[in-house]
Amino acid sequence: MNRRITASALALACAVTLAACGDDSGSAGSGGSDGGSGGGGRTVETAMGPVEVPENPERVVVLDTAELDTAITLGVVPVGAVQADATREFLDYLPQERLTDVRNVGNIAAPNLEAIHELDPDLIIGSKVRDEQSYDELSAIAPTVFSETVGAPWKENFLLHAEAMGRSAEAEEAVAAYETRVAEVTEALGGPEAAAGTEVSMLRFIDGGNTRLYGRENYIGTVLADVGLGRPAIVDEATDGFAVEVSPEQVDQADGDVIYYSSYGDTDASGEDAAVGGPLWEDLTAVRENRAFPVNDQLWFLGIGYTAAEGILDEIEETLAG
Repeated sequence: MNRRITASALALACAVTLAACGDDSGSAGSGGSDGGSGGGGRTVETAMGPVEVPENPERVVVLDTAELDTAITLGVVPVGAVQADATREFLDYLPQERLTDVRNVGNIAAPNLEAIHELDPDLIIGSKVRDEQSYDELSAIAPTVFSETVGAPWKENFLLHAEAMGRSAEAEEAVAAYETRVAEVTEALGGPEAAAGTEVSMLRFIDGGNTRLYGRENYIGTVLADVGLGRPAIVDEATDGFAVEVSPEQVDQADGDVIYYSSYGDTDASGEDAAVGGPLWEDLTAVRENRAFPVNDQLWFLGIGYTAAEGILDEIEETLAG
């Protein structure tokens, strides 16, 4: 179900100054020019070691959805970004007018190096877990800043990427706004004790894969934990804390006081259409009590950033408060 980007999320994304897209490229190790876009440079400690970046990069390419959310949150319009998923080009909850001039530079974990080179970036942002195999080629194009991994450490990654873009002050504002909003939502749910007593199950149907019941060690798990919401016991069986994979015949394991569910890919191919409304589904506590809510997959699972989090918090308050 496609959900709107909420007013508070837009306010956060627009609260910082928009960055203009210019030209020039910097250097990282073996390639690029001398980073003239910012009149100097800074050293950033990354998962691949120290990287010299321009003082004020102006042509940024992002290699994952979290990095795209981060850039927009901080007022930076990238010149290039990878495709969000198989069916949509970029994250659909972000203000689309901000993405009009962003060029598609391939898929997640498979960037189009030629397309990136043609954009003449002065900064590339991604992660080691996604693109380590392309790091040498990327860093020959422009300074390349990688976090170690994605998902659960999204807050630390956000600060790293903000530092690389010269947007640390704006990042502090975004973090403070998020923390304030978390406190507001927890209070709206009746306070910490009431929130902890509400077990929330996160169910994601996946085109081409098993259905996932998300655990605690992932992006959405951290947002729920910040609000103080409880989780069903099954999440503690999640592999590496990430997720429990189930078949369509095991969808009843998603039971909880509340279920938020989505599909990655087409709802028919993912198994959502067959599962939702079936006998196992109808017997779930959350379904019987009208507390099973379809949500936007890109917002809740793919965005992995502060603008996405603002939208999620709004929806949690909308569906659970009162």
